Amino acid sequence: MTTSDHGSDHVSDHVESFDSLVIHAGQHFDPITGAVVPPLHLTSTFVQDGLGGLRGGYEYSRSANPTRTALEQQLAAIEGGRHGLSFASGLAAEDVLLRTLLRPGDRIVVGNDAYGGSYRLIARVLGEWGIEHTVVDITDTAAVRVALEAGPAKALWVETPSNPLLNISDIAALAEIAHAHGVTVVVDNTFASPALQRPLALGADVVVHSTTKYLGGHSDVVGGALVLNDDELAERLRFLHNAAGAVSGPLDAWLTTRGIKTLAIRMQRHSENAQRIAEYLREHPAVASVHYPGLAEHPGHEIAARQMSGGFGGMVSFAPKGGEAAARRVAENTRLFQLAESLGGVESLLNHPASMTHASVSGTQLEVPADVLRLSVGIESVDDQLADLERALGQATVG
Repeated sequence: MTTSDHGSDHVSDHVESFDSLVIHAGQHFDPITGAVVPPLHLTSTFVQDGLGGLRGGYEYSRSANPTRTALEQQLAAIEGGRHGLSFASGLAAEDVLLRTLLRPGDRIVVGNDAYGGSYRLIARVLGEWGIEHTVVDITDTAAVRVALEAGPAKALWVETPSNPLLNISDIAALAEIAHAHGVTVVVDNTFASPALQRPLALGADVVVHSTTKYLGGHSDVVGGALVLNDDELAERLRFLHNAAGAVSGPLDAWLTTRGIKTLAIRMQRHSENAQRIAEYLREHPAVASVHYPGLAEHPGHEIAARQMSGGFGGMVSFAPKGGEAAARRVAENTRLFQLAESLGGVESLLNHPASMTHASVSGTQLEVPADVLRLSVGIESVDDQLADLERALGQATVG
């Protein structure tokens, strides 16, 4: 099934700008009532007109549901792809992708600053089934070339900006190297979102998202997505999508679609606030280092400026002076920045990766320094955000 199996996307056929696509792609008004917002189809099954007489191609909601179809059309449109698939979580999407691409004995090359959950899936889950992996500095194209030349590989896993250190990889350069070796390029675009970065246009083969984050944008739904152009690979993915059953439910799909409609304007505010906060932290006497690609001194700034547009995202990581003890004091003394896992919502969150989101990679090549804090900068008043950080940093220094 493709994104067009259940009818053409009439409105998006007539709009081209991203700001319009996020609102209109996949969003047909109800033909019976004229309702502007498509109905939420909370159903598990569909009545058939005789044996095999499917209405609109729907038979059972694990295989397809109109609300999920609308989201998948929307996802494909905003990433500039032909095929979109919506999953129950980002890791469910990654699992189906990796089990489709890889077989026992195959190797995947992954960055040394990847999300801990992704690495856990690759190393500890799929590793037990014979999948091999090589860890490399994904920002170093020469190192990636060496890793690919060292032996056959089936996939290159790219995360840019990376989680949590905001490292930047050159998607176009990596795609050129990987394709020369017959390797499929997967880009996790969760941190940037398609509002700021389009990996398929830069040569990536598959884009993966945790739609829980910026696409949903309101911390009220868990989901994942894959977007790609390859028809044959899309069919293989759809087979496992249905056969394994890790699909998004209709309410989750509906909430994600609603979130995507404000993605463009939210990412603008996230980026503006994060830029201000990164610049503030850079000058703060209690801060040892700041990781944000929007800063001119960031080692990946020039690449980010070239392959991202409209901002550098809402994620900022930093290390206060005083090491892990100071980082923990800051984490426990913010108020507007709430201490929680996840990211990408309208509200500001603070995370200590070493003991929270990336605890699973402790002791590996992906271990995150214990003094690093990760900020998911929300869309509140930046003055309130800065005041909250100033207060917490002051208390950490006193402590």
